[in-house]
Amino acid sequence: MTITKFGHACVRITDGDRALVIDPGGFTAAESVEGADAVLITHVHFDHFTMEHLRATDAPIFTIAEVAQQIAQESPAVRERVTVVGPGQSFDAAGFQVNAVGELHAPVHADAPVFYNCGYVVRGEEIVYHPGDSFTPPDHQVDVLLLPISGPWLKLGEIIDFARAVKAPTALAIHETLASDVGLSIIDSRLGEMLAPYGSAYRRIEPGEDL
Repeated sequence: MTITKFGHACVRITDGDRALVIDPGGFTAAESVEGADAVLITHVHFDHFTMEHLRATDAPIFTIAEVAQQIAQESPAVRERVTVVGPGQSFDAAGFQVNAVGELHAPVHADAPVFYNCGYVVRGEEIVYHPGDSFTPPDHQVDVLLLPISGPWLKLGEIIDFARAVKAPTALAIHETLASDVGLSIIDSRLGEMLAPYGSAYRRIEPGEDL
């Protein structure tokens, strides 16, 4: 099983001849969806999905109702490939067994709109959790946590507490585009130091690299 990191929040999970892509958004190269057998979208924000990328693949799409509504407005043809999923639901996506986790995007501010969000636990040779933009814990123990490390809804202490609570052997950084190189070096150092005693190895890889 291979996890390929693409720009920002996007990863491709490959297991044998199956490929599942999660959150090919606006900070992600179009090549992320090449060869995809299924696409998962966590929520409606542009850094997690764009119509350009969804039009570039014929793969079935699994996402929440809020995203499906926006897709229908922009492209009825693409909407025909969408299956709406919700919290607690289990489904098959290109041969991967997936559990939908959680319902809400992490709050940015009390005065900001509330958005829906769905994390995904993906089962293959290993179990991988993509939380989208949330700190909702997975419904099962996972091998790899895709860990958001930068964004307007994040602070370092919450990232640390979330990763410690999940206790995945590997915490792979995602959602890092808004951080500067200096900021990333500080984040990497702190997460590495503070997760290791809790049995979680922190890693950050470049777009196009594999775990």
